[in-house]
Amino acid sequence: MADLQTEAAYEANAERYHEDWLNQPPPDDMYALLVRHFIAAGRTIDVGCGNGRDAAWLAQQGFDVTGYDSSPALVALARKSFPWVTFHVDRLPMLESVTAQFDNVICETVLMHLPASDVPLAADRLWTLVRPGGVLYVSWRVTEGADLRHEDGRLYSAFDPSVVRAALHEGIVLHEEDVTSASSGKRVCRLIVRRPAR
Repeated sequence: MADLQTEAAYEANAERYHEDWLNQPPPDDMYALLVRHFIAAGRTIDVGCGNGRDAAWLAQQGFDVTGYDSSPALVALARKSFPWVTFHVDRLPMLESVTAQFDNVICETVLMHLPASDVPLAADRLWTLVRPGGVLYVSWRVTEGADLRHEDGRLYSAFDPSVVRAALHEGIVLHEEDVTSASSGKRVCRLIVRRPAR
């Protein structure tokens, strides 16, 4: 299940996070990876899209993108800021309203906000969204040792990357790195995997 304190933090502070994300340097390192590995102009889902910044960038690059986030307040800000992109409210690990498969799936720094016990389920769900031949980009902020909780209530779960990799059955790893994000300045793990074509 989603972490209720994390969801409450994003809902209560949506405007502040929205401004923070817009004022950060753009995540050009991540964008370069998406351009290199995603299927050009493909049908794309942004899971945990926040204020829609990355979904809007993808749309501007010609991707047919839809964003999903657990925070109604952030989805409202995304719709207001980027009206040319479609946004919906839904959440991992189940993402119950989504029934389609996609050429490209992005889940940027979301998994660590789930209880560690839900991370394998969420990774498995993300993998089900990827059509044969499609590509998954998933990243999370790295927490070592024990779980942490930010002063505003957000959970940062500690889990091993192998937990995510194990859910991506027969996936072909295109890129994997443990780096400092150019945008947030935080340590993140990034994994890009292609589902084999049938």
